[in-house]
Amino acid sequence: MIPSRLLVSAAFSVFCVIKVSSLDTFIAAVYEHAVILPNATLTPVSPEEALTLMNRNLDLLEGAIESAAKQGAYIIVTPEDGIYGINFTRELIYPYLEDIPDPQVNWIPCDNPNRFGHTPVQERLSCLAKDNAIYVVANIGDKKPCNASDPQCPPDGRYQYNTNVVFDSQGKLVARYHKQNLFMGEEQFDTPREVEMVTFDTAFGKFGVFTCFDVLFHDPAVALVKDFHVNTILFPTAWMNVLPHLSAIEFHSAWAMGMGVNFVASNLHNPLRRMTGSGIYAPDFPRTFHYDMKTQEGKLLLSQLDSHPYRPTVNWTSYASSIEALWAGNQEFKGTVFFDEYIFVELKGITGNYTVCQKDLCCHLSYQMSEKRSDEVYALGAFDGLHTAEGRYHLQYQESNSGPCVCEAGVAPWG
Repeated sequence: MIPSRLLVSAAFSVFCVIKVSSLDTFIAAVYEHAVILPNATLTPVSPEEALTLMNRNLDLLEGAIESAAKQGAYIIVTPEDGIYGINFTRELIYPYLEDIPDPQVNWIPCDNPNRFGHTPVQERLSCLAKDNAIYVVANIGDKKPCNASDPQCPPDGRYQYNTNVVFDSQGKLVARYHKQNLFMGEEQFDTPREVEMVTFDTAFGKFGVFTCFDVLFHDPAVALVKDFHVNTILFPTAWMNVLPHLSAIEFHSAWAMGMGVNFVASNLHNPLRRMTGSGIYAPDFPRTFHYDMKTQEGKLLLSQLDSHPYRPTVNWTSYASSIEALWAGNQEFKGTVFFDEYIFVELKGITGNYTVCQKDLCCHLSYQMSEKRSDEVYALGAFDGLHTAEGRYHLQYQESNSGPCVCEAGVAPWG
């Protein structure tokens, strides 16, 4: 009897170890969605027409969600504006909006769809999560009524928010985030009165969520990592992939590396608007990414991530001050990139060490090329100042060749 009991105990112990260790990693998925856009109109469509368009996009998202779940994904992130598209006025977006409750209400829309009024999109997203046993992250629009007693209430009597929702594998609404930093042209939405720090706990660590332009600002992006200690960021975006500042894959992978977290980014796919560039990034290296300006097709990506990625503690101020300037005797010159005046030095050789500074920002580069053609010119540049194109925010940036390097020094909101 004693040996058999020991055998059972040993077997149980091994099972427990395996089960615990299995929580160290998980599979994440993103879907770069070629969104179906509504027809151009100057007047709002009916709620029925709006729902028809959203269901057409949800049909495509459903295929991606089902495929991701079959391949073992724990969570899938879908893009900003991925259910109804882009380029709306405040009035034109209204038929597409639903009232999204606070997740504290403990609600599974798939099981109780009419609890908070007519919410067919939330019901369908909930059922997709529940039926496929997968976390689903989506971006939709929230509406909240207000009245004259609220001095900030818009004239039409409602707030409208660009909103991320997260449904767990049981279909329960576990997170709702109202986008704080609206990009220029998002007049259809309102800015929340206070910045929302949205996190939720899972068996694979603490997850945080924000949207697109938020990534350029301290709140909520940096604060979620610094103050709330999230392990993984979920990032729906409608990102215009343009050089030099906004190259999606380079920017997002650098953010994951610099902040020491997983970064799961799902972009819209619309080459005509230069929208592409989705990926799953870890602090050590990009796990997978997709860039496609040639086709009109969506793309599903999956990759394994560590639940608690290694986050090295580095005093960057001390590190930067310890680096000896690599002056190569090159004459500096000024050049304008995306309306910002950079200080540049030319990279003349096939290999070299260079430093370029503007104000208090110095960037150092050691490089080696496989070849350097006579008709190619490479330069290293630095910018430290107020960026005023497409918004106003302070920026420190390094530019090398014709694209940004992983030397992003940090950004902060203006005003």
